Amino acid sequence: MLGIVVSRADRASEHVGERLHDLADWERIDTGDSAAAAAYRTDGAELREFEGWHLELDDAAEAFAADLDLLVFASRHSGETGPLLTAHHTGNFGPAEHGGEDDALARACPHAHSRVLDALETHAPEDYEVGMECTHHGPTDVGVPSMFVEVGSGDPQWADPAAAEAVARAILDLRGVAADADPEPVAADAGPEESAADGETTRRHLVGFGGGHYAPRFTRITRETDWGVGHLAADWGLDAMGDPAENRALVDRAFEASAADHAVVEGTRPDLVSVIEGLGYRVVGETWLREVTDVPLALAGRLEDALVPVVDGLRFGEPAREAASDAEFETVSLPADLLDRAQGIDQDRTRELVAARALVFETEENGNRVAGRAAVASRGDYTAIIDGIVDLLRVEYDAVERREDAVVARQEAFDPEKAKTLGVSEGPKFGRLSAGEPVEVNGRTIPPEQVRSEREDRFPL
Repeated sequence: MLGIVVSRADRASEHVGERLHDLADWERIDTGDSAAAAAYRTDGAELREFEGWHLELDDAAEAFAADLDLLVFASRHSGETGPLLTAHHTGNFGPAEHGGEDDALARACPHAHSRVLDALETHAPEDYEVGMECTHHGPTDVGVPSMFVEVGSGDPQWADPAAAEAVARAILDLRGVAADADPEPVAADAGPEESAADGETTRRHLVGFGGGHYAPRFTRITRETDWGVGHLAADWGLDAMGDPAENRALVDRAFEASAADHAVVEGTRPDLVSVIEGLGYRVVGETWLREVTDVPLALAGRLEDALVPVVDGLRFGEPAREAASDAEFETVSLPADLLDRAQGIDQDRTRELVAARALVFETEENGNRVAGRAAVASRGDYTAIIDGIVDLLRVEYDAVERREDAVVARQEAFDPEKAKTLGVSEGPKFGRLSAGEPVEVNGRTIPPEQVRSEREDRFPL
């Protein structure tokens, strides 16, 4: 069940509440002894209105009659940011200046947070931007996974019915949406830095550290990968927290409250990274998140163990996104000379051919150039890669033959030495012969085929 908090102390929250009432059929219910001023229920959701300021509500979930899976606070965002719809988790990485407790974090809802950002993007009025904010302000003791969904950033927007309706629609779209992504297994033989805290499962959640309050990098990750962001300590939050080594419990709590085992750290923060890894969590980069999107994490871990990590150039092919966590594979060496020649003809096409059949493959030059080994689900996939490269060589060679131990490519080309022997001087006539045109030399016609030689290149398999 989805719980919704509307605060009568917040004009924007009240306006969102009005739109919520317009968009669904609500039944008023008895509040009993709760702190709620009014309570309503509709299919999949319960709404409670409070007289007090929602940043200071403690144990808000206890005021609801239903057992909640997720709680959303309809609220306002205040700042110099123009028309803006936002969502964020609550807590304090340091002193509590606006509700909640010092050094305390509410339980986040990374999966629902991603979904509400998508919904805000869908429903936002044309002149409104959508984004996430870092973790800030209270409450810190909610009782269930929760977040704030807000209209910003000043009086004109707080009174804008279109903005209030967009937030109301986005909140209602969360009915039936889980707070967390589904758990999935990790590789049984993965090292500690690749394992979930319990050694068995993990979720596609991450904790963010560093960057600005409005977190453009983490917003991008949420929109362009299948990873959800839980708690996010911006630069100012890390400053408020202080020395990571002296605040290990708070760092640990950020992961626990986000149901996360992975982190992205923006900027150079070796002390923080050391603490995170010492607690048993894994620091990853944006490239890793993109590469493992739609790839079973257990399979990704096994493939990194078998070849090299993503940070060292491993890239995932299309079959990895359709494979099972326990899929079998074999490691193969891609023929270096053949790869070099094919990439000299068309580097992008060569990469596409490998990515179409390999689970993963090693690369260099920032992932742009295929190099080294690959992992394939079957020997047939390796054969298909080589066959594709053979076809690519035919773009440049006159004849290409695949043998058991090598690919042999032949090409007829203009031979400058033969031309010189026949009295052709270097210059325009060289160019015409090279282009396949006959030339006159001392009253004699030299046909282009007379100055051509066959070149054979052999690429071992």
